[in-house]
Amino acid sequence: MLLTSRLLACTAIAAVAHLQVATAKYTLQEDYSGLDFFSKFQFVTVDDPTHGFVDYVDEAEARRLGLIWETDNLVYIGVDHSNIIGAWCRRGRPSVRLESRASYTHGLIIGSFWHMPGGDCGTWPAFWTYGPNWPNSGEIDIVEGVHRQATNAMALHTSTNCTVDGTQSGTWVHHDCSPATPDNAGCGVQSNTPNSFGTAFNANRGGVYATLWTSSGIQIWFFPRDRIPHDINVGNPKPETWGIPEANYSKPCDFDAHFQQHWITLNVAFCGDWAGSVWSSSGCSSPQWPSCNCYVAMNPASFINTFWLVESIKVYQYQDRGGHHGAEPASEGLTLQTQAGAGAGAGADY
Repeated sequence: MLLTSRLLACTAIAAVAHLQVATAKYTLQEDYSGLDFFSKFQFVTVDDPTHGFVDYVDEAEARRLGLIWETDNLVYIGVDHSNIIGAWCRRGRPSVRLESRASYTHGLIIGSFWHMPGGDCGTWPAFWTYGPNWPNSGEIDIVEGVHRQATNAMALHTSTNCTVDGTQSGTWVHHDCSPATPDNAGCGVQSNTPNSFGTAFNANRGGVYATLWTSSGIQIWFFPRDRIPHDINVGNPKPETWGIPEANYSKPCDFDAHFQQHWITLNVAFCGDWAGSVWSSSGCSSPQWPSCNCYVAMNPASFINTFWLVESIKVYQYQDRGGHHGAEPASEGLTLQTQAGAGAGAGADY
């Protein structure tokens, strides 16, 4: 009888635990989309910290030049593709760098894009997050690439003493996220999904990038347009059902010590520390265009397709069955649960 009672008690506890997991969910904290999209971002106009050949303009100038527009369901963020940039221009080709007015520590960030920059010589687009006092508060590169890069490059950047590992579908480039990595590339992961970036991404009508950030890790998934999970489409995301991520940054790094108060950032740079440094090996260089800056300055029509077309960027926070935020499930727990499931899938920006 005693054994039976204990078994019943254990069964009841397990049932309650299952109910708590089943009724916990991610709730929408912020929706960046539509006609008020730009009001939730700052237009950053400083000189590019990655030394790009780019002139980041303010909102008024961006609208005057036709670099941005919005409708009820789409947001366009592009670059100048009309003007030759002469010697009089100190900074480079006009573009936009957006940073969210709100900052976040932890959360689920889901970006849906119908089109991204990329596939064009000289370009360096990125969708990423970072915190104050770089690199001490960390950086998460969700989408990034240069020139005619075929697949997406993801990375984390931190101060010293942050190394990572994890089961993922992407290929590890480095496990050390600190500035000690070659060319300050951080702990990079290269996607193996053919339509994850640039020309192929756009030909497939884009897709969704989802980034889960908890105390125990950071995971990035990519879903092509025709494979976006139903739970994302209906606004009830369930990361535990998504399969193995493209990038799985798990311990031993102390994530709470290295990642805090991040701004969501979208930008398009040209040349600079990454795109400029690999110009000669990119397939873009020629006797006529021996330098990245020269090519970008003199070929405005090359950048007609250099734009983001954003459906939405949504930020969710974990909420338990009592309505309390925080106390997210451990990221490594998510990984273990999904390894049997069907998954979809460099330089520092600051």
